Amino acid sequence: MVPITEEEKNGPLYKYFIRKMAEPDPVKYAQSQNPVDPELLHSPYDMNKLFDPGYLPCEQGYGHLPDGGAVLENLVDMPGVTPEMFDFWFAWHPLDPMRYKIWNPEQHYYCLTMNPEIANDRTLSYRERLWNTTHDIEEDCNMGKQHIRISFRKPTDIGFDPEKYASFGGTIVCSGNEHGGLMVHFLRPTARGSELRSRFWMGYGIIDGKPKKILPDNMPPFPLEPVKALLLHNIAEFTNLAAILPEVYAEFHEDF
Repeated sequence: MVPITEEEKNGPLYKYFIRKMAEPDPVKYAQSQNPVDPELLHSPYDMNKLFDPGYLPCEQGYGHLPDGGAVLENLVDMPGVTPEMFDFWFAWHPLDPMRYKIWNPEQHYYCLTMNPEIANDRTLSYRERLWNTTHDIEEDCNMGKQHIRISFRKPTDIGFDPEKYASFGGTIVCSGNEHGGLMVHFLRPTARGSELRSRFWMGYGIIDGKPKKILPDNMPPFPLEPVKALLLHNIAEFTNLAAILPEVYAEFHEDF
C-alpha cells in the first residue's frame, strides 16, 4: 500500500483505500503476456475507427506497430458506470492526492492538477474541466516509482473527427503533445453501463493537431518492456475504478 497521512486516514475516502482492490479477469493478464502481431494492432492514424460499431482486430494486448512505434490496448467492462461519472472522475480526482490513491492503493502515490482554477470552474462541464490541464503524478507502473506529467487535451485537438465526436454518446479522455506519448481512454455506453477501450501509443506525438511518429527512423523500435508493464498497470487500475466509481460518484458529485 502507498503511504497515507493521518489526516487522510481520518477522512471520508479511507474506506475506499482499505477496500480490497477488484481482481481483474485472469484471462486479461494471459492475453497480455506476449506481443501481438503488428498487423493486428491499432495505429494512431486510425484512431477514428474507435467510433465504428463492434471491435477492432485487437482490443487487449501490446506490441510494435509496423513503423517501429508501440501500442498497448486494453478493454475494461465498467458495469454501472456512465460517461458523466467518468468525466467527473477525471475532473475531481486531481484536486486531492487521496482521491488518486483510492484508484490504485498499491501503486498511486500522488496526483494534483497544475490548473486547479480550471478543475474547479463550475461554469464548465466535467469534461471541459480536464481539457488543457496538466496533472503532476507519482506512480509505479510496474517499473518502479516515477514522476510524470500528463497534459490532457480536447479530443478534436489530437485528431478525433469533430462531427463524430459531437454525435458520440460516450466520452473520451486523452492526452498528447509534440513531445510524445499519446493516450486515449475511449468510453462508450453498453447495456450494462459502459466499456473502456484504452490506447497508449509510444513513439508518436501530436503535430498540427494530428498524430505523427516522432521516433527517428534510424532508432531501434520502441522498447516493449515498459509498454507491457504499463498495460498490466492499466488493467489493474481501471478494473478497480470500475468497481468503486459508481459509489464514489454517488457520494461526492454533489459536493465537488
